[in-house]
Amino acid sequence: MPDHDVIGIGVGPANLSLAALTEPLSELSTLFLDDKPGFEWHRGLMLSDSQLTVTHFRDLVTLVDPRSRFSFLNFIVQEGRAFRFLEANGLSCSRREFEQYYQWAAAQLPSLRWGTRVESVALSGDRFEITCAGGETHRTRAIAVGSGAEPRLPSFAKAYEGRNVLHSSDFTRVRPEWAGRRVVVVGAGQSGAEVVHHLLSDERALPASLTWTSSGPGFQPLDDSPFTNEWFSSAYAEYFHGLSARRRGELVTEQLNAGGDGITDELLGAVYRRLYHLDHVLRAGMPHRLLTSRRAVDLTQDGPGYRLALHDGNRGTTESVPADLLILCTGYHKRIPEYLKPIQGQLALRDGMFEVNADYSVDFDGPAALRVYSQGFSEAGHGINDTLLSLVAWRSARIVNSLTGRQVYRTDPDETTVAWE
Repeated sequence: MPDHDVIGIGVGPANLSLAALTEPLSELSTLFLDDKPGFEWHRGLMLSDSQLTVTHFRDLVTLVDPRSRFSFLNFIVQEGRAFRFLEANGLSCSRREFEQYYQWAAAQLPSLRWGTRVESVALSGDRFEITCAGGETHRTRAIAVGSGAEPRLPSFAKAYEGRNVLHSSDFTRVRPEWAGRRVVVVGAGQSGAEVVHHLLSDERALPASLTWTSSGPGFQPLDDSPFTNEWFSSAYAEYFHGLSARRRGELVTEQLNAGGDGITDELLGAVYRRLYHLDHVLRAGMPHRLLTSRRAVDLTQDGPGYRLALHDGNRGTTESVPADLLILCTGYHKRIPEYLKPIQGQLALRDGMFEVNADYSVDFDGPAALRVYSQGFSEAGHGINDTLLSLVAWRSARIVNSLTGRQVYRTDPDETTVAWE
């Protein structure tokens, strides 16, 4: 049973970045395990027209190592599409093409092992012992937890979950029928807007009616202005981490309200134009209601369909909306993975979640040489950028430097216009 320097558990963009940045380092023995058969991104919601909400420069490696062969630019050059891509897209990119890039990078990384489900991480002498389904075991001095978020399905909907009541993350997997049916979409973030735009894309297969609800005061744009984007810099992540836990919590809420849960201007415009076109040009006769300040609070069966209870936060009243198909774009949540149960009592936690240090390690009450790193579990400690693509390469570089005890990659805070300190 060979020893490894680090084993990554879960291979999404975060640990894929760590695999790419450790690949040139012969001093590190690495292994990355995932139970999927291969790399998938936005599984269940990879719609054909979905766009990245960040520039493709925020790829696996570029912001810390632009010369890496695992950059997005190298991908489009190697695939022979660089000129056409730049003419067609500039700094933007479709989500599906970015998934192709991730898959291209994954195919070149021998440290990745697919179809391997981790059952437990336990302490064995001076190493972590990782046990996988089927009994396979591995030893390592460090683990990088990158298991990703889980869909957040409201408790009132769980009893009805299936083909006609589903979370948006299951949309392309379930492939529900919506033509000629009463459809309700709950949630006014980017995913909700993408689903609504997709439902309206073919006038030959429109819903009988569409209700789209927002728990906020409107259908809000994503704030993509330069000063707001400085929240997604390494300088801000370091500044944020140095604040008190109470203030960090307040800031996360304020920043989400300021646009962190918003919709891109391009997509908002596309949905608005589509509804206008259906109403006044095609005269499709499809009733639609876009409701704000409405929070879904209950769901009941109504014959072959359902009735969704919506609480109006402005008036304090509740109304009942009929639905044949309910799509819940209600986001995701993180929880400590079950496989960490054997060592969970030795990990530093706050409010049931990892207490993450500046280098993305979690204090471990065990042998001093052992390290646990958190990938995407530190919104409370590093800010709203933690679960997004913005600092994937920088975070992985911080972990590499911590693992090796030297500066392999430059991770000095970015220069920003706002003086955070």
